[in-house]
This record gives sequence, C-alpha cells and structure tokens, in this order.
Amino acid sequence: MEHEATVEGVGVGVGEEGAGAPVVLLRAREQLVPIFVSGDQAQSMQLAIENEPFERPLTHDLLIEMISEFGAAIDRVRIDDLSDGTFYAKIDAEQYVDGSRKNAVFDARPSDGVAIALRDDCPVVISDEVIDEAGRPPEAFEPDEDPDVEGDLNSFTDPTFDSAEDSDDTEDMDF
Repeated sequence: MEHEATVEGVGVGVGEEGAGAPVVLLRAREQLVPIFVSGDQAQSMQLAIENEPFERPLTHDLLIEMISEFGAAIDRVRIDDLSDGTFYAKIDAEQYVDGSRKNAVFDARPSDGVAIALRDDCPVVISDEVIDEAGRPPEAFEPDEDPDVEGDLNSFTDPTFDSAEDSDDTEDMDF
C-alpha cells in the first residue's frame, strides 16, 4: 500500500560527514522519513517550498518545462523501495498523442522526485515497506538550537544514523 507524503521541511542532520548533512523530511502515515540529499538538492527543494524564483531555470524547472512542452504531465512521484539503505523512486508520467494516453515510468533519485513534485504540485507517495523501515516518530526529530548552523534550513538530528558503518547506506550522500 502507498501513502501520500508531505514535505515537512529541508534541514540539516547528522550523516556520514557529521553534523551539517542536508536532509529532507517526508511525513507519511504519522511517521517522518528522513532522506539525506546533496546541498544542491536541498537548496532546490527549499527554493520550491518558499516559491522563490531563481535567476535562471534550475534543472528541475527545465525538466518540468520540457515535459509540458511535449504535451506530457507528471502524475506522481513514488518512493517505493529501500535497499541496503538506498532509497529508490519512480516518476509516473503520461502523455496524450492523437487521443491515446501513453504512460511512462522513470527511475529517479527520491531527491529529484521530491524537487520536481514540489514545483509541479504533484503527489509524492511512499510505500508501507519504506515507511516501516525508515520511518520514525516525529518526536525523534527535535530542532537543534545550534548557533553554528547557518542559513534558512532547520536543523535536525537523524536518529537512524548510528555509526560511519551505517552511513554508507543512506541515499544521495553526494558530498
């Protein structure tokens, strides 16, 4: 079963590189699912959340514009697998050509999928299996009042991170 998710925020967590690892928190089924992302992905998501235009189109903006120009639409983003600590996502799209509907499914990083969904206002869904494995109760994520953390991002500590051995198993650690 799949559950619609909302983006609770983009923040800074504790990851392989220590404090300061960008993370997006998704809420589904009364749980928060933390997904570590790159700094660029975090910035892209934050700009979309704040509805802030960038000077030039970012990659996600360009992709949405191209899809629209070709007469297609993104239906939803699915985060449907978690294997060895790596999250996997799919983007479901459709296109009408000569009155016929053509469906397409694209493999994607969850961070790209979420950034696109925020811009295109399409749903993000997460499978029960992913929530069962990676979801944590909201109280596990307490905002950190660390004055050394800069920027507009909220600061969170990821309780799923226990050691450097585990950190290799987190999606999108592109630092």
